[in-house]
Formats: sequence, structure tokens, C-alpha cells
Amino acid sequence: MQVQRFDPFTVLARMDREFDELVRRGWAGREKSQAMAGFVPAVEMLRDGQDVVVRVELPGIDVERDVAIEVDKGKLVISGERRDEHSDQAEGVLVRELRYGQFRREFALPPGVSPEQVEATYDQGLLDVRVRAVIQPEPATVRVPITTAQRRPDEAKVVEGERAKGEKAKA
Repeated sequence: MQVQRFDPFTVLARMDREFDELVRRGWAGREKSQAMAGFVPAVEMLRDGQDVVVRVELPGIDVERDVAIEVDKGKLVISGERRDEHSDQAEGVLVRELRYGQFRREFALPPGVSPEQVEATYDQGLLDVRVRAVIQPEPATVRVPITTAQRRPDEAKVVEGERAKGEKAKA
């Protein structure tokens, strides 16, 4: 009988692949599970004055070739692919924690946002998509005077004036 050595990293790698496939099937559906290879870039949204900036972490991606930004039916859609340049050398890979494949992120836009308001820049692995003039300034608070059903505002002033004269007379 041949003794086989137990390698926990092989077991963990297999569990990781199986978990990824389970999540992909659950979120993307069976027809999309092959197309979506598990790469979901991290995103943060920032407010910059009246603009909103969607920052997407895309290190190692050729954004000119592999990323598309669209405004479609009231949504900002950022899609693309992180290509595995070393897929033909998969046998030599010892540890694989980087994710590859297609991705698609969608963000709802307020009504009236046009594609002309959207611009994008890429620097040091971060894609910044700026949507201009999205946040409208809050209107100023205006105090509304309250009138009662018994007196109109002009009568209330007269009564207050008379009360003031009466109080001076008592003093």
C-alpha cells in the first residue's frame, strides 16, 4: 500500500473553487455561470460637491481594451474583463488568489442624467467615473408664519400693541 501525503493547501484550493462556483451559480444563474468567472472589482462611491465619483479597483487591466462604461436606461454600467495572461501556464501555478474573468457593475442614476455628464479617468489601478451635477443643493429653510382661525395676522398685531399699552399703564 502506497502512503500519500496530505496537503491541506490542495484541499483548501479545491474548496475555494467549489465555493466560487456555488456563488456564481446562485448569483448569475446557470446560463451565466460560465461567462462570469468570479471577478468582482471593489467599488467605493464618493460625493465631491455636486458630483458623484464611482471609484473601481482595476489593477492590471488594460482599460482601453477591456473596460466599457455606458449610460443605459437610467443606469451607469461598468463592465469588462480581467484577462489571465498566464492561463497557458496553469500547471506551474502554486497559489492562485487573483480572480480573472468578466465583470459587470450597475449603479442607478437619478432621472435626467445624460451620457454627457459622465467622464472617466484611470490612474494607478483605479478607475474614477465622475457623474457631474448629480446632487442638487438643498433648498434653504423658509419659516412659514402660523395664523389661527380666530385672528388674522394683522389683528394679532393690533391686540399685541394694545396689550403693551395696557401693561405700561399698570406699571
